[in-house]
Amino acid sequence: MMKYINLAIAFENMEKTSSRLKLTGILVELFKKTNLQMISKIIYLIQGKIRPNFSGVEIGIAEKLAMKSISKSTATSIRTINKLYNKIGDLGDVTHDVLIKKTQTTFFNEIVTVERVFNTFCRISNLSGAGSQNMKMKYISSLLNDSNPLEGKFIIKILLGTLRLGIADNTVMDALSLAYTNSKKNRKLLENAYNVSSDLGKVAQCIAEHGLEGLDAFKITVFSPIRPMLADRIKNVDDIFIKTKSIVAEYKLDGERAQIHLKNNQCIIFSRSLENITKYYPDVCKKIINKIKVHSAILEAEIVAINETSGEYLPFQELMHRRRKHKIENAILAYPITVNFFDILYLNGENYVNHNYTTRRRKLIKLIDEDDFVKLVRMELVKNSIEVENFLEHSINSGCEGIMLKKIESKYKAGIRGGNWLKLKPEYQNNLGDSLDLIVIGAFFGKGRRTGKYGTVLLSTYDDETDTFPTICKVGSGFTDENLDQFYQALSNKIIKKKNYRIKSKIKADVWFEPEVVIEIIASEITLSPIHRTAYDMIKKDHGLALRFPKFTGKIRLDKIPEAATTQNEIINIYNNQKKKI
Repeated sequence: MMKYINLAIAFENMEKTSSRLKLTGILVELFKKTNLQMISKIIYLIQGKIRPNFSGVEIGIAEKLAMKSISKSTATSIRTINKLYNKIGDLGDVTHDVLIKKTQTTFFNEIVTVERVFNTFCRISNLSGAGSQNMKMKYISSLLNDSNPLEGKFIIKILLGTLRLGIADNTVMDALSLAYTNSKKNRKLLENAYNVSSDLGKVAQCIAEHGLEGLDAFKITVFSPIRPMLADRIKNVDDIFIKTKSIVAEYKLDGERAQIHLKNNQCIIFSRSLENITKYYPDVCKKIINKIKVHSAILEAEIVAINETSGEYLPFQELMHRRRKHKIENAILAYPITVNFFDILYLNGENYVNHNYTTRRRKLIKLIDEDDFVKLVRMELVKNSIEVENFLEHSINSGCEGIMLKKIESKYKAGIRGGNWLKLKPEYQNNLGDSLDLIVIGAFFGKGRRTGKYGTVLLSTYDDETDTFPTICKVGSGFTDENLDQFYQALSNKIIKKKNYRIKSKIKADVWFEPEVVIEIIASEITLSPIHRTAYDMIKKDHGLALRFPKFTGKIRLDKIPEAATTQNEIINIYNNQKKKI
C-alpha cells in the first residue's frame, strides 16, 4: 500500500522546478519508494492517465462535473467555485484552496492510497449511459471527502487532464534506469522496449520486477503499436549518393499515416501518434479484412482522401473531416479514401523490422492485391539526382506532396529518426517557401479583431539531442478568424503556469503551453537571430536561427506528436544549404 500523499508531494515538487536534473532526481526518489507491483500505475498517473494512449481509455471528466463534485465534498457553492476558478484559472488549485477551509473543521475518514485513486479512476472511465454522471460525481466526491488539500489538488488535475509536470518520456526512462540499474547508460535498453511496445508503464513494471534481463521479453505484438520510424528532410539530393548508390524513391502522399494491425478477422488502426483511430475508418477495416488474408500482420499505410470521380488525391485537410464525434457514416460517404501500403513490420508470427527494405517490399507486393481502394505506394529505384528530380516531378503531378528516399539495405528502426529515410518536397528546394512542422509553445494576446484571442503564437523546433524545444519564430499571419477561434479552443487546456523546462526561450510569452500542438509554417528564409534559441551558439556566438516572414499554412498537424516535428538539425541543414545557394 502506498499513500497518495507521497505521490502528491512529488507532483508538487515537480511543479516547482524547471530543471531536468532535479525532475529526474524527484522521480528516482519516488520510484525507489514505490512498491514494485505499483510502478506501472505510478508511471501512468505521472503521465496524467490510467492506460497508454493507444488503449483509447480516457477518464473523461468535464469541468462542470468536477465543479459539482468539489461543491458536494466541500459544501462550497458552485458560484463561489466559479468565482475562484475565474480568478485562479485552475480547478486543481481551486480544490486545494476550498479543501484548506474544510480541513480546519473536519477530520479525514480514511487514508487515501494510490491504489484507491487509480482504481477509482478506472471505474470512472468505465461508466457510460444513463446515471453515469451521478456515479462519477459520487466517486470523485468520495475521494475528495477523504483527501487533504494537496491530494485533492492533484486528483482533480489528473481527472481533468491538466496535470502539467513538463516531464518527457526520456526523463522518465532516465529515472527508471537510475532507480533500478544505478546507471543512466542503460536507458537505451528501456527505449528499445518502449519503441516496440509504446507502453512505458509496462516497461517500468518489467524492469522493476525483473531487471534488465526482463526487457528481452519485449517483442512486437499485434494490437500493441510500434513507435513509427521517422525521416529526416534533405535538400541537396547529390549528398545522398555519396555514401550509397542503392536508393529507392516512393511517393510521399498527403494523408494520414496509419499502422494497421490485423489478427483473426479483427482490425485496429493507429495513427502516427499511436492514437487508436479505427472509429474514423470503419470502411478501411471492413475492406482490408476481406482483402488481405492473414492470420496476423502489422502493416503501414497512408490513408488519403480522393476525388471519387477523377481518382485524384485531395489535401490532408479533407481527410480531417472524418475526425468528427458524430455521424461518422455521413463522413465516410462524403470523404472517400484509398489505403496506400508502404511497409510491413510483422506477418504471421515473423518479425520483419530486422529485414532490409528490399525484403520487406517484396513481401508487401506478394501480400497486397491492388484495386481502386487498396494500393501500394508507387516506388522506383533511382541512381542519380536527375532520376530523383524526375520522380519528384511525377509525384507532384500525381497530387502528392513530395517523395521519400529510402536506403535499400536499411532496416526498420522503430521510434528512430535517421539518415535511412529522407523526405524531399519541392518547397525544400526553394529558399523562399520552406514548409516546416513547428510546435506551439506560447502565445501573445491580440488586439483589434483579435482581442480576447491569441494574436500571435510562439513556435519552436525540436532538438532531439537534448529533448528540448528551442524557439524559432513568432507567427501571426495566415490565420483566419476561424483559425483563431480553433486555436483559442484547442490551446485552452494546454496552458501551464510556468514555462516547461524543455522550452528554451529568451522571449517571455503572455501564455505558455505544454508543447503538444504542431502546425505547418512556410517562410521566406532562415536567418541568424540574437533572440531565438534554435541552433544557439552553433552557427554564430550568441545567435540562433529564426524564420523570416513566417506564415501559417492553415494546416494543424493532428497526426504528429511534437517529437516528430521539424528538428533543430534539419533547420541547420536548410540554413547551410541556403547559404551555399546564395
